[in-house]
Amino acid sequence: MNKYLSSAVIMALCTALIPAGAVYFTKAPAAGDKPEQPAVSAVIPEGEMPEDTQQTVPSASAYRVLDTSTGLVSEVTVRDYIIGAAAAEMPATFEPEAIKAQMVAAHTYAERQRLREQSSPTPQLCGADFSNDPAKYQGFFTDSQMQHYYGENYDAYYAKLSAAADEAERYILTYGGEPIIAAFHSISAGKTESAANAWGTYTPYLVPADSSSDTAAPTYLEEKAFSRDLLAARLTKSFEGIELGDDFTEWIKVRTVSDSGTVMTASVGDTIASGNDIREALGLRSACFEIAYTADEAIFTTKGFGHGVGMSQYGANELAKAGGTWREILSHYYTGCEIAETVPPAQ
Repeated sequence: MNKYLSSAVIMALCTALIPAGAVYFTKAPAAGDKPEQPAVSAVIPEGEMPEDTQQTVPSASAYRVLDTSTGLVSEVTVRDYIIGAAAAEMPATFEPEAIKAQMVAAHTYAERQRLREQSSPTPQLCGADFSNDPAKYQGFFTDSQMQHYYGENYDAYYAKLSAAADEAERYILTYGGEPIIAAFHSISAGKTESAANAWGTYTPYLVPADSSSDTAAPTYLEEKAFSRDLLAARLTKSFEGIELGDDFTEWIKVRTVSDSGTVMTASVGDTIASGNDIREALGLRSACFEIAYTADEAIFTTKGFGHGVGMSQYGANELAKAGGTWREILSHYYTGCEIAETVPPAQ
């Protein structure tokens, strides 16, 4: 596992990571791709969520987590879960308000997944709500994993996460009274993407939002070069039966791009593919990319990191640095959602 890889992110939006070409939601996605350093400037959210939360919803007091290495299912309290999820999904160096926003998103993800398992159990989970497999579900660190991961910084970072959880553990995001798909990602292309463009399913609260501070991220742009032979091998492996032709510079041509920068369609040899298909085939950081050809290489320049849907973690940190609260951050990235205070389920 690399520094902030929970699968990817996630994202969302949302890590559990939604496959790049998914056109429907099988579970709430997480980011899979994690942020690396704070940016430089932020955009203040235009609206605020009300400080007085009126909506309350039943919620579990603990989640059942399957350990895929042992096959054992253990109960993890909501508090311990959101601390462990935030540790796995976001750098502890981030601002407290950004961490709180991440925790509310993590709690929302877990609650949505729990309800889905109640109505339609997954046999492989053996009665659990989700597993600790970061390729399929949201990232989560146990306390021992945090101790190993943070090393000598464990006490300070755990205290910071614990303080954030004091406030965040009571809340989830809802839309129409139901927990939302709390997708998130590391860095957007400067504007978050809609779920409709990323995954083919319109979701009213997962629509584009300004995240222009992301363009200041040190890792906002990345170049990845492919030799003619390597590119041919990757494309023929991913696109069965494809005919590439003799002109190397015509193998991939971008055709349409969304307003948020995602490549929607591109010609790949004699076929048409989505930007997400190409991202997956070539292991790119995002589906927001441009291509330049030299005599013997194709150079892909990507913008951002992750699927781009929902909350930008980098952008969330910048909003927090500019004085935004966790409520304002969530309001900015999840359009029209409500913050609901959780209550113990009725007996």
